[in-house]
Amino acid sequence: MNEHIFREYDIRGVVGRDLTDETVYDLARAIGTFFRANGAARASLGRDARESSPRFRDLMIRGLTETGCDVLDVGMVPTPALYFTLFTEEVDCGVMITGSHNPADNNGFKVCLGRSTIFGEQINEIKRLALSRDFASGEGTKHEREPAHAYQEYIRSNIRVGPRKLKVVVDAGNGMGGLIGAALYRELGCEVIELFCEPDSSFPNHHPDPTVVENMQFAINAVREHNADLAIAFDGDADRIGVVDEQGHIIWGDQLMIIFARHILKELPGATFIGEVKCSQTLFDGIRRHGGNPIMWKVGHSLIKSKIKETGAAMAGEMSGHLFFADRYFGYDDGIYAGARLIEILSNSDQPLSSQLRDVPLMFNTPEIRIDCPDEKKFDVVKTLTADFKKTHEVIDIDGARILFEHGWGLARASNTQPVIVMRFEADSEDQLNVIQSLVASAAKRLISG
Repeated sequence: MNEHIFREYDIRGVVGRDLTDETVYDLARAIGTFFRANGAARASLGRDARESSPRFRDLMIRGLTETGCDVLDVGMVPTPALYFTLFTEEVDCGVMITGSHNPADNNGFKVCLGRSTIFGEQINEIKRLALSRDFASGEGTKHEREPAHAYQEYIRSNIRVGPRKLKVVVDAGNGMGGLIGAALYRELGCEVIELFCEPDSSFPNHHPDPTVVENMQFAINAVREHNADLAIAFDGDADRIGVVDEQGHIIWGDQLMIIFARHILKELPGATFIGEVKCSQTLFDGIRRHGGNPIMWKVGHSLIKSKIKETGAAMAGEMSGHLFFADRYFGYDDGIYAGARLIEILSNSDQPLSSQLRDVPLMFNTPEIRIDCPDEKKFDVVKTLTADFKKTHEVIDIDGARILFEHGWGLARASNTQPVIVMRFEADSEDQLNVIQSLVASAAKRLISG
């Protein structure tokens, strides 16, 4: 078994190479044993539309039931719909089979204990059980349920739609978001233009990752062609959102958080908000300026959900489009729900989406930049980079190195899902941005090649 499939907050690999049938069966029994050891025995099980997912579903049911877990098979659903069942069905754990935004030949497993996604040491415990093959035994049962309608109806009833009728482009990238997102937004009164809303495991049109600018080009073009108010795009399993405003400009996750935080603070003065280390400084400054309490934290959906619980935050978000609403919702990352909340704001306003950020200080920044680096090397590279820059700069090291400069900052951190180092840069001028990016990126590349 390839030990690199065990990541910080999920289990993921290439189908047939890392995830063979034998490996997935052993993983299922390890996960079931982990559940039983932690007092859980009723698991919700969902899957995405990837070619391997039905087979992995069968193996997961077999392995979980053989360890004494009862399985509620909720079928092919977006990841947030699986999370929804943790709060609405009689289950105490769950597994989502999904490759998320990764290439078509990948797949993986997001594991939930109670109502939270596990990470870190709990993933390592499953790893130890899988490698030792010390599995519990029992005779569990299997039942089936389709939660999609209840999930969609819950969101519809949660949203306070205003009088303005919106025209919305929905780009699901042939992932899971189109199954529910397009219909839901129509129910909210929007005119919806659909792009690639039929699930297709080969992703024939573009890769379902809204953090990559070229993947958003279809949505940008559709907004301009149809004179739409906005576009909402999803990643492969719809726990992340990408947004394009009426002018065709991408609004990144940290910018969306500024919009959401302002509206939440009108009802919850002093509320706490969590942004991860890739987020713009304007997010943290803006929350503070509007009377909120901003916290900078680590990247990763499981890590952020844990921090929401710890701090009682009203909302959290990542620049990548993971947005977590505890205000009026369950606190997990849900791209479909985030889109509905944005529709709520705009339908109650006579201003276009672009105006929502008009008073935010202009900063020059890059999108996420991914530099290839082997899994076995990436953490050491970032560790060395952090130590080197600490000799001359202030460095926030809660997750990688966020290196502070007089006119901006540069970030380098090891991805928890891919063999890459993720970078992002921000400054108060384009010249300063280039200076900071050149300094940090060249140092990282030297360490990668050294």
